[in-house]
Amino acid sequence: MKKLVLAYSGGLDTSYCAKYLSENGYEVHAVSVNTGGFSEEEIKSIQERALQLGASTYKSLDALDNFYNKVVKYLIFGNILKNNTYPLSVSAERIVQAIEIVNYAKKIGAQFIAHGSTGAGNDQVRFDMIFQILAPEIEIITPIRDLKLSRQEEIDYLNSKGISLSWEKAQYSINKGLWGTSVGGSETLTSDKPLPDSAYPSQLKTETPKTLTLTFKKGQIAAIDGVEDNPVALIEKLTAIASQYAIGRDIHVGDTIIGIKGRVGFEAPAPLILIKAHHLLEKHVLSKWQQQHKDYLSNWYGMLLHEGNYLDEVMRNIEAFLEDSQKYVSGDVYVTLHPYRFQVDGISSKHDLMNASFGSYGEMNKGWTSEEAKGFIKLSANAAKIAQAVNHDK
Repeated sequence: MKKLVLAYSGGLDTSYCAKYLSENGYEVHAVSVNTGGFSEEEIKSIQERALQLGASTYKSLDALDNFYNKVVKYLIFGNILKNNTYPLSVSAERIVQAIEIVNYAKKIGAQFIAHGSTGAGNDQVRFDMIFQILAPEIEIITPIRDLKLSRQEEIDYLNSKGISLSWEKAQYSINKGLWGTSVGGSETLTSDKPLPDSAYPSQLKTETPKTLTLTFKKGQIAAIDGVEDNPVALIEKLTAIASQYAIGRDIHVGDTIIGIKGRVGFEAPAPLILIKAHHLLEKHVLSKWQQQHKDYLSNWYGMLLHEGNYLDEVMRNIEAFLEDSQKYVSGDVYVTLHPYRFQVDGISSKHDLMNASFGSYGEMNKGWTSEEAKGFIKLSANAAKIAQAVNHDK
């Protein structure tokens, strides 16, 4: 039989792939890559379903720490929100998942790799590009894309094979991970309809406001309310706290890699809070020019990651810049949680450049005289004054 590694999440698309491929001459080795959001019980359930669907073996690869260190860390350093909205939850995961899967396929000597992407989304590009770059000798199989299947057709096929899945359970495509949960459904295929509250994984449970102290050390989250832990554990902790307030819901509208517009709902409480908190801290401790150059480099980093170009060496160059920019990004940020929203209250840092000993904005100056201020302003206006005088008649 033909040995094949299937990128398997346990959802409808990959469930179809597991059954279809196992019945069409392939020895299916199902692999899921844990980049967050899965409990041990859920992983066990995914394994049982994969074997039920005909997979010869199932393997869960733990990539949480790798995901944070290779990608998430830089998304925080860069305060990266796609179109000022979306924290790149899915695209960030897919890159790491693809790399882990292709490495596993090489390890077991598979001749084929399969994934459940459709022909109308971004994931097909991200998976295929990584697979082709790292393992051009391995053939890529994509049943959903090649057969142009609808979700209902997939369900009908599985039902015909004795695998019971209802449309009610599969009407929303949910992707849960460390850096947020994406939600796709019939509403996101339109331009005017919002997702219902029930589509989001977390519901409002707490209405009493709560203030948190987030401690950063060199740009990385280091503690919540004084309790230190590793960044992955703290992101998970912040997600658990903030999701009680149903924080982090939104719908992202953007340009897909294949050139069409797309909408996707998401719930990402920890990413949104951390990015906004980190950004405020940077405003206090970084120079004007550091922030200026970080903005466009971070935007490029997010775009290239979204487009599947993670393996281009320019990404390592930008990462080096982002890492170096975090030397003084240390301190506490105070955040208050409310139902469906949060506010970043302020910061405390020994590197705070808003130092009253040098003057208070709009109040008083301590480092220069009024005559020096007038001279500075006069020289600053000089070039424009000359241009105005020369070109006045024009």
